[in-house]
Amino acid sequence: MINVTKAYLGNKNKFKAYVDRIYNTGWLTNHGPLVTALEQRLKDYLGVRNIILTNNGTIALQIAYRALGVTGSAITTPFSFVATTSSLQWEGIRPIFADIDPETWNLDPNQIERHIEPDTSAIVATHVFGNPCDVERIEQLARQHNLKVIYDGAHAFATCYQGRSVYNWGDISTLSFHATKLFHTIEGGAIVTNDDDLAERVRLLCNFGIVDTDQIEGIGINAKLNEFSAAMGMCVLDDIELILECRAEIGQRYARRLGEHFDLQKPQPESQGNFSYFPVALADEQQLLRSRAQLNEIGINPRRYFYPSLDTLDYLQPQAPQPRSRALSRKVLCLPIYPGLPRKVQEQVMQTLIQESIHSTQSNRILFRPLVEAFGLLSGDQSPASECKRIS
Repeated sequence: MINVTKAYLGNKNKFKAYVDRIYNTGWLTNHGPLVTALEQRLKDYLGVRNIILTNNGTIALQIAYRALGVTGSAITTPFSFVATTSSLQWEGIRPIFADIDPETWNLDPNQIERHIEPDTSAIVATHVFGNPCDVERIEQLARQHNLKVIYDGAHAFATCYQGRSVYNWGDISTLSFHATKLFHTIEGGAIVTNDDDLAERVRLLCNFGIVDTDQIEGIGINAKLNEFSAAMGMCVLDDIELILECRAEIGQRYARRLGEHFDLQKPQPESQGNFSYFPVALADEQQLLRSRAQLNEIGINPRRYFYPSLDTLDYLQPQAPQPRSRALSRKVLCLPIYPGLPRKVQEQVMQTLIQESIHSTQSNRILFRPLVEAFGLLSGDQSPASECKRIS
């Protein structure tokens, strides 16, 4: 089955050489030399001041809330992976959903202010599919209401806004280096901040609050990345430009063909994306389910992201319904995109989606014609195309 993504494994001989080093030193975890080296390389590559590696992206979010002292409630997006919200609830912070921008699919700054409550202490926004949020508007709102800003940047590796990594905005950005991501460490994640004091607090929280062998400063947890994961990260980072180039080639091909038939996510102005995913908004959920079934029949497995809309989850109720997110979540399908995806498969994906869209449109016209005729809107030998034009 061709899945929506495929983990990039890099050069096997390079990985084995790193593993040999691990065997030689016997240093497996606890801030080993490969973890230290990878942090430095990522800091340089991303152009950020501090990056702290973690063992997954979800715990990176939890530590971010702790480090910033987030309590009470936080304004967040309903259109994201569940961890964005479940991590808040897990930490005893009440998620309050604000709806999304209908074009960028990110948290809509115009919706944030109306949902702020007396106990709200933070905004938790996601750069959805790597598309940067409106970081300047969010920063303005945060200053006005004395709120912390955390960005879930799980999809945004190598994404730039105004020529810089999008991780340079907000108090903290969190990353996921899960095997499905374009840059990965098998399992892993990271926290980015340009505040040195905050970075030191994060490091303590990631290591049980241990300052040194004789001193523990406050509560912490184990969030450290191991050396084997760092070895994989070193190998993948060696090829990151090739990975980005291959993804861009596929994504641009999809966009040229499918943009004529479907709604696509609108890029944030002044941004450079990474094609970490390629989402398509189909006409409705029925078309999505039909298209997915047809692709499954030929061995291609696209994924629904993000479904369901998080404001519908039982354990988060009561919540005010967020209609844009709910509508979008029912019709977005993410298509296969990764280095090495055969051109033939790309063509099959596009052809299947386009044919289903055309078939659905024709079927709707046939079903709609008796209704039009019943109201006496047709005369003579008008074509279906002119019928639709006249009705609109």
